[in-house]
Amino acid sequence: MALASTPARLSPTLRYVIALLAISVFINYIDRSNLSIAAPLLKDELGLSASRLGILLSAFFWTYAGCQLLAGWLVDRFDVKYVFAIGFLLWSLATAATGLLHGFGALVAVRVLLGAGESVAYPSYSKIIATHLPEQRRGIANAFIASGLSLGPAVGLLFGAALISKFGWRPFFVGLGLVSLVWLLPWFAWMPTAPAKVTLKVQQGFTAIIKQRSAWGTCFGLFCANYFLYFILTWLPFYLVRERGFSLQQMARAGGGFFVVSAISSTLGGWLSDRWIESGASHTRVRKGLTIAAAFFCGLFLACSVVAPDSVCIVCLLLTAAAFGVGAANLWAITQRLAGAQAVGRWCGIQLFVGNLSGVVAPALTGYLVDRTAHFFWPFMVTSAILWIGALSWLFVVGPIEPIAWPAIAADLPASSKTELKPSRV
Repeated sequence: MALASTPARLSPTLRYVIALLAISVFINYIDRSNLSIAAPLLKDELGLSASRLGILLSAFFWTYAGCQLLAGWLVDRFDVKYVFAIGFLLWSLATAATGLLHGFGALVAVRVLLGAGESVAYPSYSKIIATHLPEQRRGIANAFIASGLSLGPAVGLLFGAALISKFGWRPFFVGLGLVSLVWLLPWFAWMPTAPAKVTLKVQQGFTAIIKQRSAWGTCFGLFCANYFLYFILTWLPFYLVRERGFSLQQMARAGGGFFVVSAISSTLGGWLSDRWIESGASHTRVRKGLTIAAAFFCGLFLACSVVAPDSVCIVCLLLTAAAFGVGAANLWAITQRLAGAQAVGRWCGIQLFVGNLSGVVAPALTGYLVDRTAHFFWPFMVTSAILWIGALSWLFVVGPIEPIAWPAIAADLPASSKTELKPSRV
């Protein structure tokens, strides 16, 4: 069974697979952000300083970033169906195990394991989208994934906080990890096994990608966008409770609203960008232009939020979320078009490796600044500045959004039948 599609209409099988991808990233981001929801309770239970809490929150990214190159190679080399399933199983079990552990070192270790499992997610998403979706549908497909990214923390905040308040944070982790395993059943039922086919070998591999100026631009752009995202995921609940004086329920509504707005804006941004391209606009103008504008306004509204009174702060945070959603819907479509199906796994691996180093820096640096200043003003301003640097990277480092023609050979055919292949241009 193949995932056939046309620009006008996607096959039912492909629609099911895209829905599963959106659900998987929804689970992914609940699992990676749930520790921040429990952070105030966990900090008191274990007697952690803000700096040690920052280390625990950043431990996930040590392996999440470090394993991206391997994950990108794996999805280009092996059937993405099984690579993704193994990663999903690993991260779900790690989430469940978190609720059973008590020591700081053990919690750090299981967060490291969680990061290794989740590292396969985005290379797998881009591999599937770049291989099976036409250009005119990639914006909305990436938007669904971006919506899952936002709805995961939203549901975690809105319902996770209530469950943690009632039952404690440990049962929440165990139940979430075990229930998530049900996702694997429809994945194996609907995601087709890759058919036997010619294996394309990109002759330049990782070396050719890192020689592309646009590759470095997308890496820096993702680093800056992710710095903001991981700052919000790991510290927004703590900020709202400890500095703004919100109750756990008020924090859940404000934080959940942030991610709901982001999900809505990403869906609208992806749909509108696809329609804009179908009307004849260039990918450079649409995808690149929206990504630059999103980074700029995201930084602007975030800087305003930290100096505003409580009611205005929430409005600014919601505007920040709206800007971020529009950028999230188009960011990965840029990489998928530039790299093409032949190199998208490796390109994503490099981009995610660099981009997710921000997950190591943002939580720990924020904790350090809070310990030194006892306030969140400078963490917010540093994050805004990094978003503006990201906008400059998309503007000046990333070139035109046009496919790169990767020379390739049919590596698994007899020598007499090998022919040089070129990726098709849209």
